[in-house]
Amino acid sequence: MSIIASDADLAEGMAVLSARDPAWAPIIARTGLPPLRRRAGGFASLVQIVVSQQLSVASARAVWARTQTALAPLTPEAILAADDEAMRLSGLSRPKQKTVRALAAAIAEGRLGLDGLAGAEADAVHRVLTAVPGIGPWTADVYILICLGHRDGFAAGDLAVQEAARLAFALPARPKPAELAALAEGWRPWRGVAARLLWAYYAALKAREGLDA
Repeated sequence: MSIIASDADLAEGMAVLSARDPAWAPIIARTGLPPLRRRAGGFASLVQIVVSQQLSVASARAVWARTQTALAPLTPEAILAADDEAMRLSGLSRPKQKTVRALAAAIAEGRLGLDGLAGAEADAVHRVLTAVPGIGPWTADVYILICLGHRDGFAAGDLAVQEAARLAFALPARPKPAELAALAEGWRPWRGVAARLLWAYYAALKAREGLDA
């Protein structure tokens, strides 16, 4: 599996994308080299992604801080041993509590091995992760992109990526996940760089408009 591990990897992917489609040129001119967006993988990182689902950046940080305090040490065993009061203090919604417990059980019972995902193809990892109840496509995609660093990972369900694609490619409306996934087929095997460029483009546009990033 090819990964994005350095700025040089980003630069290589950007060169390929811009050579393949001139529409990337103004995007890259606006963003420059996008953030690498890498984080160590593992149970705690996947839980953090679950926490951030459908929350603003500020809200996700606040809930994550509560979760780390209430459920420390953040391991599958600790989650399975946590009582309802500890889960309540974590700040997690009931659906997210169920997801985190299902994830912990899958790992503790040997049905899911996160360490073994590092060398797998993105589509295979996506299937394995979304087999866990409550782990949806967005969570799996973000784990593949940020924690595994897969060169061809992509987050077609991410609203910021969708909106950035709408603006960058002059689409008539914000693309649905299936529509954006179809568009991104032309960016293989550098969809992971495309996602980072679109995240950076969205952030740049929000900063220009004076909105919170």
